Amino acid sequence: PQPPPISPLEPPDSMPFQSLLAVHTYVRLRTGLLAISLLLLGACGGLKINTEHVAQGQDSRVQFVVVHYTSTDLQQSLQTLTDKGVSSHYLIDAEPPTIYRLVDENRRAWHAGDSQWRGRTWLNASSIGIELVNPGFVDTPEGRQWFAYPPPQIDQLILLLKDIQQRHQLPIDSVIGHSDIAPQRKVDPGPLFPWRRLADAGLIRWPDAEQVAALQPGFATQLPDAWWFQQQLSTLGYSITLSGEFDQQTRNVLAAFQMKFRPQQFDGVADA
Repeated sequence: PQPPPISPLEPPDSMPFQSLLAVHTYVRLRTGLLAISLLLLGACGGLKINTEHVAQGQDSRVQFVVVHYTSTDLQQSLQTLTDKGVSSHYLIDAEPPTIYRLVDENRRAWHAGDSQWRGRTWLNASSIGIELVNPGFVDTPEGRQWFAYPPPQIDQLILLLKDIQQRHQLPIDSVIGHSDIAPQRKVDPGPLFPWRRLADAGLIRWPDAEQVAALQPGFATQLPDAWWFQQQLSTLGYSITLSGEFDQQTRNVLAAFQMKFRPQQFDGVADA
């Protein structure tokens, strides 16, 4: 004969109820064990990488730090560098001097564009970009007017540059301007950027004043030809065609060099 049906009101100590509970518990345990086994089997079959051995022949992907100005105020700078097709790793405001990190250093920011320095091209892949909030310049009837950088803003920049230099083990002269890597189309950070302060901080080299004074009379007597200037600029790292002529591309590179080391006159004309 069939056993009588179990009533929902039947007390839990009845034999039919205990049997049902035992079966239910057993099924749940089996299901849980099966799920765990499948997870373990999946993990065993996944990608496994051994990281016990580390090669000595390596360095940071970062080889240079490129300094720019934004040509606008903070609000527009943030909008441009976060919402559109250009970006930088850092943005430094002027007042108050605040450092914003916009792109992780392990990732590539879109700040350099078509660029070249010391034989490397398209420097987005091998550089960190730092934008400084600065209007750049305005053209007036009296001529082009450039905007200076507040000292506290440069203080923060130097602190950041030293930190980057230490972490990435960068040698001296690894900090360059946008005008250095793209002299045919860019002029930032401009002639009022205080490169001498970076030199005083040990970040870049600076011409020795006594050596310059000793060599100037000879160059003033007989200025070297265009090919000599082009060769010297190329040795420094600039991208320049050795045309042997003081053509426009040579004048643009000369102007970039002059903005950095002799900002009082940066007309691109070779002189002593």
